Amino acid sequence: MSAPIVNRVANSALQVIDLEELYQEGTRTLLDLTDFLDEGILLREQSFRERLQNHNWNAYKNHFVAVYCPEDILVPQWAPLLVVAYLQPVVKAVVVGDVEDLEQHLFAEKLFAFDTKPYENGLVMIKGCANKPVPEQALGLLAAKLTPIVKKLSYGEACSSVPLYRRK
Repeated sequence: MSAPIVNRVANSALQVIDLEELYQEGTRTLLDLTDFLDEGILLREQSFRERLQNHNWNAYKNHFVAVYCPEDILVPQWAPLLVVAYLQPVVKAVVVGDVEDLEQHLFAEKLFAFDTKPYENGLVMIKGCANKPVPEQALGLLAAKLTPIVKKLSYGEACSSVPLYRRK
């Protein structure tokens, strides 16, 4: 008779952090500033403000919104801020930038409040594979937050992890 199969990972002191669990569910919307410009390229303040006033902002209710302007279109710095002012009362979150900037913001928000106390002096692994978008910046923020407090930090999966840090 063969010996029973033992899950050594489940029985180890290794603590796995899955950043995918910090993903905030909800609709992501990229709002292109050029939609409010004359001919999509020129900002005339009066017509810009009129378009903003007449826009249906409730269409973004409870969305996560990135207010985006292509790099080749020049607008004054106040323009996206005015759009943010219209969006802020109806959205869950808004950033000036692209969808990647939005994801970075959402993860940074969660990681700022992330309790590291359970990981003090622990053997910790940041889970590598995810089905949801986890920005590299979020991985970096988490590693920076954990490095001063853990005994050992690695990245990946239990079967093939990469050591990142070991306290001397």
